[in-house]
Amino acid sequence: MGQFTSKRGGLGTLHRVRFSTNEEGPPSALERRGSRAELRRSSLYSTLDLVPQLEHYAGTLPRKQARSRPSLEALRRAFEKAVSVNSLPTTDNGNEESQGPQEKAPTRFGWIIGVMVRCMLNIWGVILFLRLSLITSQAGILLTWLIILMSVIVTSVTALSISAIATNGRVVSGGAYFMISRSLGPEIGGPIGMVFSFANALACALNTVGFAEVVRDLMMFNVYMVDEINDVRIVGVITVTVLLLISLAGMEWESKTQILFFLVLLISFSNYIVGTFIPPTTEKQAVGIFGYRDIFVENLTPDWRGPDGSFFQMFAIFFPSAIGILSGANISGDLKDPATAIPKGTLMAIFWTTISYLVISVTVGACVVRDASGNLTNILTGNITDGCVGLACKMGWNFTECIQSKNCTYGLANSSKVLGQVSGLSYLITAGVFAASLSSALGFLVSAPKVFQCLCRDKIYPYIGFFAKGYGKNDEPLRAYLLCYVIAVAFILIAELNTIAALISNFFLCSYSLINFSCFHASITNSPGWRPSFHYYSKWTALFGAVISVVLMFLFTWWAALITFCVIFFLFGYVNYNKPKVNWGSSVQAGTYNMALSYSVSLSGVEDHVKNFRPQCLVLTGPPNQRPALVDFVGSFTKHISLMVCGDIIMEQDRQTRPQDTTDGLVKWMNRRKVRSFYTPFTADSLRAGARHLLQASGLGKLKPNTLVLGFKANWRDSSPESIEDYTNTIYDTFDSNYCLCILRMMDGLDITDQFDFEVNQGFEPDESVENDNQQSPERESADDISDKGDSDQIKTVFQNDQGKKTIDVYWIADDGGLTLLVPYLLTRRKRWHRSKVRVFIVGDEQNMEEGRNEMIALLKRFRLDFNDVIVMTDSERRPLAKNLSRFVDSVAPFRLYDEQQEGVSVQELRQSTPWKISDKEFEAFKLKSERKVRLNEIIRKNSQHASLVLVSLPVPHSDCPSVLYMAWLDTLTCGLHCPVVLIRGNQQNVLTYYCQ
Repeated sequence: MGQFTSKRGGLGTLHRVRFSTNEEGPPSALERRGSRAELRRSSLYSTLDLVPQLEHYAGTLPRKQARSRPSLEALRRAFEKAVSVNSLPTTDNGNEESQGPQEKAPTRFGWIIGVMVRCMLNIWGVILFLRLSLITSQAGILLTWLIILMSVIVTSVTALSISAIATNGRVVSGGAYFMISRSLGPEIGGPIGMVFSFANALACALNTVGFAEVVRDLMMFNVYMVDEINDVRIVGVITVTVLLLISLAGMEWESKTQILFFLVLLISFSNYIVGTFIPPTTEKQAVGIFGYRDIFVENLTPDWRGPDGSFFQMFAIFFPSAIGILSGANISGDLKDPATAIPKGTLMAIFWTTISYLVISVTVGACVVRDASGNLTNILTGNITDGCVGLACKMGWNFTECIQSKNCTYGLANSSKVLGQVSGLSYLITAGVFAASLSSALGFLVSAPKVFQCLCRDKIYPYIGFFAKGYGKNDEPLRAYLLCYVIAVAFILIAELNTIAALISNFFLCSYSLINFSCFHASITNSPGWRPSFHYYSKWTALFGAVISVVLMFLFTWWAALITFCVIFFLFGYVNYNKPKVNWGSSVQAGTYNMALSYSVSLSGVEDHVKNFRPQCLVLTGPPNQRPALVDFVGSFTKHISLMVCGDIIMEQDRQTRPQDTTDGLVKWMNRRKVRSFYTPFTADSLRAGARHLLQASGLGKLKPNTLVLGFKANWRDSSPESIEDYTNTIYDTFDSNYCLCILRMMDGLDITDQFDFEVNQGFEPDESVENDNQQSPERESADDISDKGDSDQIKTVFQNDQGKKTIDVYWIADDGGLTLLVPYLLTRRKRWHRSKVRVFIVGDEQNMEEGRNEMIALLKRFRLDFNDVIVMTDSERRPLAKNLSRFVDSVAPFRLYDEQQEGVSVQELRQSTPWKISDKEFEAFKLKSERKVRLNEIIRKNSQHASLVLVSLPVPHSDCPSVLYMAWLDTLTCGLHCPVVLIRGNQQNVLTYYCQ
């Protein structure tokens, strides 16, 4: 692998290239080409497989083409094939390596010049020189420090978030827009990119106007060129034009200009600090400057003046001076190493500018009194201070007249030229004001086109692609520069920028908020792609920064905040509607997955609350189209409310004969029937085994069934003992699994039977024993007509009919937690059942009947269940009629053992041969319970013959109760009725509550 065949002929030897680890800079283009050829060698596994190299991952960068690597298909081939190096691509479109070595490399900046100096220049603005003294006068030194530190907290937290995002992979040009859009996606990034680039253009206009006003006022023109307003416009347009020419000259010239401004500012600050130690002259004392004397203590506390004299007003005046922290990040494409330069430069800029603001505020507050007249005749003669007002009295000056008349023109509270008056040479402060305003304007003029160019290249909004083109080695956005210049000139010509100034602060605060939220959201989603190399951040501090930025927006200017959000929402709506075809691997994408996962997991991590209980039903329908009544009944109270799973237990012997497309056909059948349910087939040896596995495995987390619904085993008398045991054991397993249970019995119409195989269910046919009865209900006739004339694949059941004003009778015999009441309530919320009246039957005695009824009515009202009537059954403990009791005894006679009446036969052998039969001892032990079931059935038949639905509390089976006896109880409770009957039992846990918590 040390040699390769060149296309140009000849056998060349590869140059061994060693990369140094020092800071000398990247290898030359020739060295890089040599290193690529060297790294294009095979791995240890195969001659086709290549060793890892950086160029294979270039496809993850915007507008870059990945180098090819062999596919898995090629690697899996059994034969080995020699592949020449020439078959691999040798150039990268758009990469730096494609440029010839003779072409000059683009200008790139380090963290000091590119970020720290740039941010410091944008943070140091006209507010430092012209407004900080006013803030210190009104708020006092202590509150001024609080304002500064609060601003620093917001900007520092944002800087930490910027640092985290900037170090989570390679950052190209686009600054804050690039970071937000790649983190939160185009829906949020697009609006912020548009607003942020516009805000930078307006900030350029504002700083230019500020410079023009300083020129007009500080230079003290005796004659206006035109007038006061037009002079600002003329100077402003000339200034922004010069700044544009500097920008068009290239980043190298712009950087040199910024360094010049930086040096001027450093000289200006030094001049001011030196001036505070120079003993003040009489002229300085006349304007309130006395040096470090007793003024400091007096100026510690606030002295609010005028309608705008408040803490938040002073905060609003100062905070725009902190909006320059993104200046370095906005030229991220021109930095040598953005991942290192942005964190280090931004944080260092915040640190040094904070020190400068704190030092200037405390020194000016310690040297200058709040009020002074500037009149040299106000000096006191002797030590007479009678009637003298103000701190200057102790210094030998009497400013009482102007203080009392509130017309002082000098002093900390009245003059914006205090810093120049304190300093050694006042014209150096003027130069500092010029440098601060011009550097900020130039910084914003450069930032806006860079951000806008990146936005245009992403093609999120129409008609702006024209401004995406870049020119020269630095890919300068010349067209975007001209657009920013036009916007700046337009607003300079307006010359009334107080309203726009409020919008700019809100735009920047909105950007800060979204940058912090981007960092928080990327951290909270736990995406594997979120791996910032800058670790000194916290998702909670980022969230705090996002929230406090929004709060400050409304505290500063609430109407501007509303306008900002309206603009953001409009642009967001456009992007969300158009859905641009971009995929940046944003945290929103990670959050979508994480949300679905976390919601499911969070349900598992939170205890169930009674207020949120929903009957989530596992319905053992078999093939759903074979038991439509069971499907329709459960769907009536679960649709759009809770989970429904149709379980189809396929016996092992029937698995081979089952058609392959059965599942798809049954799902289509449920869709046509508009049943909102899942279908889950399960192969098992028996009903019990299949039901037990479905009870354990159905659902996901808390999105799993809590109620089992069965059809009544109507043919239990003709079934084998094993089949009966299988059915009753399923009921036992249901309660053992802490599930609720519903058993539906259809006495008329479409019966629900135990045909769990895939044969045609004969239970849908009319029951002949009922058909010959003289008492046929209307439901029966309609069901017969539908069965005869309707589509056999979509048989209509009684649950699909309008129930009118019939009653739903609820026999709440046992307190099961409230499921017996909840199901009829959910039914009455459906259109077909909403006119039905619900009657609740309870057990009581004659002496306390009215009291028991009132208690139940009060309980139902507390449950907010609008049931119609409560009926107390006072005769439930009477002995049943002899004929009914005799009918029950006769029904279980074939299943009795009669062991105590046998003679000459071993009772033990008899019990072993037929263990499923009822012994005399067992029959006698459960005799009272059997009589109560018969008596309850008499009451139900007497009261509910014309009901549309009857719900009865299901008796819980005893462990020592024979299966056939339990089936006889269920049969006895529900026999003799023409309407559907539901045996229902909760799991003894509350599903209803009258508390609001």
